[in-house]
Amino acid sequence: MSQVCLVGAGVISRVHADALRSADALRSAGALRGHRIVAVVDPNTAAAQRLAKAAGGAAVYASVAEALAAGGFERAHVLVPPQLHAAAAIPLLEAGKAVLLEKPLAASGAQCADLLAAAARGGGLLGVNQNFIYHPAFARLQALVTRRALGRPSFVSCLYNVPLRQMAARQFGHWMFASPGNILLEQAVHPLSQLLTLTGPISDARVLADPVEEIAPGVHFCRSATIALRGAALPAELRFAVGQNFPFWQITAICDDGVIVADILANRVSCHTRTRWLEVVDGLASGLATAGALARDSIANAARYVASTAKLRPRSDPFFLSMQASIAAFHAAADAGRPPAADGRFGADLVALCEAIRDQAFPASAPAPAAIQAPQMAAPPSGVAILGGTGFIGAKVVEHCLAAGFNVCVMARGTANLPAIFHGPRVRLLRGDIRDAAAVQAAIGSAPVVVNLAHGGGGASYAEVLAAMAGGAEIVARACLAAGVRRLVHVGSIAALYLGPQTLPITGATPPDPQDSERGDYARAKAVSDRMLLGLHASEKLPVVILRPGVVVGEGSSPFHSGLGFFNNEQHCIGWNGGRNPLPFVLVEDVADAIVGAIRAEGPIEGHCYNLAGDVRPSARDYVADLARALERPLRFHPQAPRWLWTEDMAKWLIKRATGRRVPMPAMRDFLSRGMCAVFDCSDAKRDLGWHPVADAQRFRERAVLVHVPAALSHEPMRY
Repeated sequence: MSQVCLVGAGVISRVHADALRSADALRSAGALRGHRIVAVVDPNTAAAQRLAKAAGGAAVYASVAEALAAGGFERAHVLVPPQLHAAAAIPLLEAGKAVLLEKPLAASGAQCADLLAAAARGGGLLGVNQNFIYHPAFARLQALVTRRALGRPSFVSCLYNVPLRQMAARQFGHWMFASPGNILLEQAVHPLSQLLTLTGPISDARVLADPVEEIAPGVHFCRSATIALRGAALPAELRFAVGQNFPFWQITAICDDGVIVADILANRVSCHTRTRWLEVVDGLASGLATAGALARDSIANAARYVASTAKLRPRSDPFFLSMQASIAAFHAAADAGRPPAADGRFGADLVALCEAIRDQAFPASAPAPAAIQAPQMAAPPSGVAILGGTGFIGAKVVEHCLAAGFNVCVMARGTANLPAIFHGPRVRLLRGDIRDAAAVQAAIGSAPVVVNLAHGGGGASYAEVLAAMAGGAEIVARACLAAGVRRLVHVGSIAALYLGPQTLPITGATPPDPQDSERGDYARAKAVSDRMLLGLHASEKLPVVILRPGVVVGEGSSPFHSGLGFFNNEQHCIGWNGGRNPLPFVLVEDVADAIVGAIRAEGPIEGHCYNLAGDVRPSARDYVADLARALERPLRFHPQAPRWLWTEDMAKWLIKRATGRRVPMPAMRDFLSRGMCAVFDCSDAKRDLGWHPVADAQRFRERAVLVHVPAALSHEPMRY
């Protein structure tokens, strides 16, 4: 039995732990039998302890050096961010450990060379987790090509057209945006690893790339490129495009007697070939055969999903199977004392190929700028402390506070690659989390006003969500009391209220939902947070003002807001109801104006709540229809009855309970509230905060809808 150390306790680490430790893995991947996680390394002790507990009680260490000093393991999975791969893995390799690195092998060719040299010095096995070469659909295509099922292959192409969540959310602090070539190391290595597996070593790459654009100050990005590759065995072509609307990832192998197509995201394989019939019949017969193959794979995928959900079979989604097979292949190679297929050299070749593509896509005349990092501060300036101030609403609040003459101190969990407004002389940045009392105290300093926009994070259970939201809000409140601030502006959400049908309009005096136990985790935690803050105002004179924005829209957000309905994908919005009632939309700049109004208000507003719903309130139907028209996309709103939505959720709940999962029963009240049929009266916010939200429908449309149009298009005015 081999002993394994996991270095890094992030999200991907849990997948590795599941593959190594779960009963599912032990039943379905024989190569993983007998491997035990005995150590977890991460400087974040809490995260390491959570992973260690899930992994069966492994020891926890703060560094690789500590783990090596303690000993007791022969193999390690290095699962830290790419720029830390070499630093974490080299000591392990020099100690003779077998090391599996998450993709990419390293952040540069020079670091890859260092890793290969360390493996040679220490005699340690080096592998890279390029899991998509083990994807079920790709494995089937590779098998068909290898056994010449349709004759000799002559050309391979790949179409990689995928969304990019971090770009949509403007999370430009992510490593993939720190340097122009990082997106290739983060994303392109997946399709390139598949092509390299089929073509052999690449001797030449020619790139036709889209123009480089500056998506944030100092952040240059290339969204797409077409890359021609000359491989030792086959020529190939890759169309690489990220930040796209429709997800599609297809590998096509053209052979002498047909074409093999693997749809990676749909996990389907089909063949275009010929039959023994005359041409007119051949077209029908071959077409039906291809359609039949697609239908069989689609039905099989659905059946596996249902069986896995019902716990009738182990987890079997394609991504997990690819991870499981990749990890199993590494350990099988280590058991046999031979290099894995995806060894250090394979990983280094991929990084070198990415760098060659980068050098053509980003010419020397446009050098890659370094990521802009936030300066750390010893003490915040006087003015306004804004917690969670780098997000969608936060950036606009900072802009409006500066325009109003305030100096600001902004604390956020991520402070890299921020817009230029965050780097002016009147802004100080501090990296921190509202669950860290010391960081909150440092951010507040002597500021007389605190704006809390941070929600504290999420969680897998209500207890975790509540601890993050209400716990973080209480830490901020206690810090404000200790610092003696003049005012705490807490920015919550109308989700804290019951928004279903009712006789009276909702005002700032409307209390948080008294039946919050019948609501979803997010809404329930918001209601508890509001009651906690109001309780501290009553008992300890906390000078808090609570603002509850409605459906916030505008530049920098996703146009597909969950207030409209549930989006299984961008094209189809499943409404929370019939979609005809006006929704409490509010522009992000109007929210920022209200927050500035709360900062400046001289009246006795402490202990009050104000709801922020704008004066232009289209229905979900109208908004989706206008968005479709503006974006020139076939977007559809599908009206639903709340009782039908509740019935569907009840059916899912029954399946989960039948398979042993302890989940709360869905409540009809939650679905009624999501439809937001309640009428809002925001006259109190207008009176007390001097708030004047946009009332012109065309201006609202320009700021809520047309800001999402990718190019300047001409549109007729739309009347709501």
